[in-house]
Amino acid sequence: MSNLSDLAQALVDLNEDQVNFLVKQKVEAGEDPLKIIKECNDGMSEIGKLFEDNEYYLSELIMSGEILKGVMNVLEPMLGNVEVDTQSSAGVVVVGTVKDDIHDIGKNIVVTMLKGTGFEVVDLGVDVPADVFVKTVQETGAKAVGLSALLNFTFPEMKKVVDELAAAGLRDKVKVIIGGAPCNEDVRKFTGADYYAKDAAAGVKICKEIYGLN
Repeated sequence: MSNLSDLAQALVDLNEDQVNFLVKQKVEAGEDPLKIIKECNDGMSEIGKLFEDNEYYLSELIMSGEILKGVMNVLEPMLGNVEVDTQSSAGVVVVGTVKDDIHDIGKNIVVTMLKGTGFEVVDLGVDVPADVFVKTVQETGAKAVGLSALLNFTFPEMKKVVDELAAAGLRDKVKVIIGGAPCNEDVRKFTGADYYAKDAAAGVKICKEIYGLN
């Protein structure tokens, strides 16, 4: 039996009406938006596994992403109240989902929370090649870059970003943070990244640490 919540399972089933109903119910009950997002992330993680096992295909990935965009349209306005810093720009953070991965839900949450905390965020979007991360770091002088992924087979792409930053002579000037449902400390070591962020709040905390704001 699945240990997923009703919301996570509804997302896995691609039942958009049920997902929207449950989210609306939770919001009206005053539930923490980050808790709702975590349930959605659990569902997305399961969808990622189904994709890797060839039980789901690209069409299912795209549909799940569209359902999540609808959920985030509801939840994003609530995230600005999670952690707000009214000071001027805290620094520049480059964020993107690595090449061959089209998932943006986790990335979008991080971007929203970073902006709410006062950071200037350069959002590169999804399916971002390593050289684009490198070029953007060069152009912005960012001290932090966040790499997002939901699919295991894109871990080598994360490593490629780190390697190309080193080849460009930037490795000692920028800290690399990885995040996404399948990521952990072992993946961080494999990629050569500096930090693993278990969730969006951890990612914000790490960026504040990098910029000396903690």
